Amino acid sequence: FQLPADLTKMHLTDNPHPQVTHVPSSQSGCSIASDSGSSSLSDIYQATESEMGDVDLTGLPEAPVDSEDEEEEEDEDIDRTSDPLLGRDVVRECLEKEPADKTDDDIEQLLEFMHQLPAFANMTMSVRRELCSVMIFEVVEQAGAIILEDGQELDSWYVILNGTVEISYPDGKSESLCMGNSFGITPSLEKQYMNGVVRTKVDDCQFVCIAQQDYWRILNHVEKNTHKVEEEGEIVMVKEHRELDRSGTRKGHIVIKATPERLIMHLIEEHSIVDPTYIEDFLLTYRTFLTSPLEVGSKLLEWFTVDSLRDKVTRVVLLWVNNHFNDFEGDPAMTRFLEEFEKNLENTKMKGHLRLLNIACAAKAKWRQITLQKPSRDSPLFFSLLGGSDKGFGIFVETVEIGSKAAEAGLKRGDQV
Repeated sequence: FQLPADLTKMHLTDNPHPQVTHVPSSQSGCSIASDSGSSSLSDIYQATESEMGDVDLTGLPEAPVDSEDEEEEEDEDIDRTSDPLLGRDVVRECLEKEPADKTDDDIEQLLEFMHQLPAFANMTMSVRRELCSVMIFEVVEQAGAIILEDGQELDSWYVILNGTVEISYPDGKSESLCMGNSFGITPSLEKQYMNGVVRTKVDDCQFVCIAQQDYWRILNHVEKNTHKVEEEGEIVMVKEHRELDRSGTRKGHIVIKATPERLIMHLIEEHSIVDPTYIEDFLLTYRTFLTSPLEVGSKLLEWFTVDSLRDKVTRVVLLWVNNHFNDFEGDPAMTRFLEEFEKNLENTKMKGHLRLLNIACAAKAKWRQITLQKPSRDSPLFFSLLGGSDKGFGIFVETVEIGSKAAEAGLKRGDQV
């Protein structure tokens, strides 16, 4: 069950929605994981209103504000779910149900737990979901109990949830398997037989078992749920069809693997209903597979010149500034990118978007102290200011001479004094 060899240069993403599951980055070269601290564009409007004072945001989208009581209830929910012992109890309740009785919530609970186990690490979300819906829970209470005899016909795939088992092979060698490891059949309908004896090493060993027919069906039908995008004879992107609930109302394709160039391109393409946070996910994780953020910035500036892409590009930049302002603040090249983008907004008379950009930058900027030493009173400052009480707004740095002492000290265009 392997992806084609020409996909080895691609980057895997398996977690578009924080409300569904969280995939540890150790499972892939580049996981695209949702940033729980990231913000949407509506968050920009709200977060900046309080910090910027009386700002006229008439006509912009509104979002509900939780009351203190609701916040307290949410805190209690977080406390309850953060208890690992309680979490395991919830998982066990879900496991002990018959497959036909498992609800969508039960399967989500199982997904949350199972994705952490090595046995499920290289499987796509749809495969894990299907396996969770058919798995059976078994407990062997005594240590030393034989689970499978040497030469016994196999009919299931087993994953250890608790305890340790030992496999004693006919040649005298032995192997210990612990939580998260698997044994049993391979995904085939052919008759298979156990090589060695499997016995428990400790009390209270717990397993999930998946019947051979289900295991083969689920793993061998994954191809029908995937769509490969080819360019010049090479596969550059793989998408997986997912249904997030049994009603069939939330379904669509989500990117699970792609080349870095194709991941950048997807920023301005249409995203399905099951992948609404692709941009936020990309901006959170691009550092793991790109050498410089300018690779993204240069493409955004190029796409901005295309009328049909301008709004999409602006949305990407606004999310980037709002969620990861340190990418610009600590990188002179990215600061220049932001200035060029600002000029483009001015030239195209996109005043509303320009206002949002300025509000986001002002809200995310941090106080800092800069000291400039002049050889004499008459020496030039190498920067110019704009604003003041006569202009009706604060004092801002308008220009900074490149390579000057002011630039070296960290003074930047747009700084408010």
